[in-house]
Amino acid sequence: MSSLPPSETSGIGVEICGLSKSFAGQSALLDIHLEIPAGRIFVLMGPSGSGKSVLLRHIIGLESPDTGEIRLDGEPATDAAVRARHRMAMVFQSGGLLNSLTVSENIGLYLAEHQLQPADVIARTVDEKLALVELPPETAAKYPSELSGGMRKRVAIARTFVIDPELVLFDEPTSELDPLVSLTVGREILNLNRRTGATTIIVTHDRDLAFGIADRIAFIAAGRILVEGTPDELRASRDPLLQRFLAADFKTA
Repeated sequence: MSSLPPSETSGIGVEICGLSKSFAGQSALLDIHLEIPAGRIFVLMGPSGSGKSVLLRHIIGLESPDTGEIRLDGEPATDAAVRARHRMAMVFQSGGLLNSLTVSENIGLYLAEHQLQPADVIARTVDEKLALVELPPETAAKYPSELSGGMRKRVAIARTFVIDPELVLFDEPTSELDPLVSLTVGREILNLNRRTGATTIIVTHDRDLAFGIADRIAFIAAGRILVEGTPDELRASRDPLLQRFLAADFKTA
């Protein structure tokens, strides 16, 4: 475990109110209503093609809904001034590290490009964020190609936290990782949430990750929220599609 002191970052609450979205006449999301409390881990779980990532892109502002809205701490997310007041970051499924840069350069890229800190301060920031995800300082000098898949995921997470986000979104953070490494990445996400206070939203079809770290889970299928509640409430649900998904025989073809 890292010995870093807790951050003073506080999370923001997210409300999704009647959100619907279609592409080429085909519905991707239909009348989504969710309330995500500040500082909690909220998981959007469901089979491939269910609309999870589309909803995530709406929350981060990469998509606009056909109807409905998203509110950040009660204010409309479409308001540029509202979005400017909040620090939001996203960890994409691929991680998005640049192979031509060292780990240190990848993590500090935003700070350096925008000249937000001098070089010596960026170096200290990189070390702090590596410690936050329990990677040793010598990792900073390596290139992404020298790292395991799990380490690359953790570097991508460290890079996200250089802005001390109030809201952080993860798109399939354990994809292409073996179960043991997935467990480690899940533990890091949980630790970061508890230490930083940032609201955390995770899109995944990894049931072990969802039930292992979530405060609340929404199960999505065919663009609809079928069940939403605590992990225990989802386990107790009699929804047939959810039960088929949990039994690993849900057909996504």
